[in-house]
Amino acid sequence: MTRSFSLLMLASLALQGCMFSPGQHLSTFGITRQGASESSRVELIPITPKLISMNRATQKRESVPTELLATPAEYRIGNNDVLYITVWDHPELTAPSGAQQQIDANGRLVRSDGTLYYPYIKEVQAAGRTIQQLRDDIEQRLSAFIAEPQVDVAVLRFASQKVVVTGAVAKAGPQAISTNPLSVVEALGSAGIDTNNADLSGLLLTRNGRVYPLNLDTLNQQDSELQNVYLQGGDKLYLPYNDNKRIYVMGEVNQPRALSFKTATMNLSDVLGSVGGLSQTTANGNAVYVIRGVENLDVEPAKIYQLEAESPTAMVLATHFEVRPQDVVYVGPANVTRWNRLISQLVPSASIVGTGASAAKNWSEFTNNSK
Repeated sequence: MTRSFSLLMLASLALQGCMFSPGQHLSTFGITRQGASESSRVELIPITPKLISMNRATQKRESVPTELLATPAEYRIGNNDVLYITVWDHPELTAPSGAQQQIDANGRLVRSDGTLYYPYIKEVQAAGRTIQQLRDDIEQRLSAFIAEPQVDVAVLRFASQKVVVTGAVAKAGPQAISTNPLSVVEALGSAGIDTNNADLSGLLLTRNGRVYPLNLDTLNQQDSELQNVYLQGGDKLYLPYNDNKRIYVMGEVNQPRALSFKTATMNLSDVLGSVGGLSQTTANGNAVYVIRGVENLDVEPAKIYQLEAESPTAMVLATHFEVRPQDVVYVGPANVTRWNRLISQLVPSASIVGTGASAAKNWSEFTNNSK
């Protein structure tokens, strides 16, 4: 009787275990295959060479707006710039404070109204002019006092034209534009990119109230146009952080976790490799899924892409399948894994049932002997 009771309880637990197997797993029962029904909310799509080819055909090569590729203009002097004006053979004009003084002491500040003061000719309009234009003007006006003056103009300190770099960089703040054009790549290089936390694909350039999205990832492409984007005074560069762009890797992998998206693209092989690959003892190689949601599930179905990764050739497809931010990569357990987990939960329960049955038997024998 006791044995029958124990077997009955074990059978009941086993039946419940079959109905509610422990652990997380993805069942594709009831999910619509690609192209089967437009009313389904979830669509299961096998990752095949044809799918890879179709995705590549729809991808557009990222290009830089034409207006950002203009040849950088010649530097124009501005307010707060400090100039060093040399008049050859006339040290009293070149270095009025004395040649023994530091060169900055003999600099000429461009005032807030755009002018500077110079001996003999007094007020000179400097702001808005190129260095050559200012030099020619000073030569022409000095010629009334000096025979054939030879004038040279150099900028000691660039202060009028600046760009601001912020975001995921080591040295955020302003950078001055000089007579050497400053490119986007050089500005970010000077600021120092925080490679662990930066979203390289989300760079934003703000110019004259308009925001231009740029992708630093394109620098890896041959003949990248981003190399030819030069900054202007007043430009703002913002390199966002990647904390809002993640891929969630779950299931039977060696190191399940959320991965930050550092670049514009990441393929499925990169994702699986970053978490140590599939668990060799528990994973079902044919149950590798990429789950991709949609903003409006009532209008279009969410998509689940399935890779049958038991074959080594499937990893070639994984290398060319691009995942997107907020995708969930899930690897399901093998059937034997689910069964082992079921047994591991049944054994403690069976022990409890056995203990209870033994206690019931002992109590029954005790009461019979007492009669």
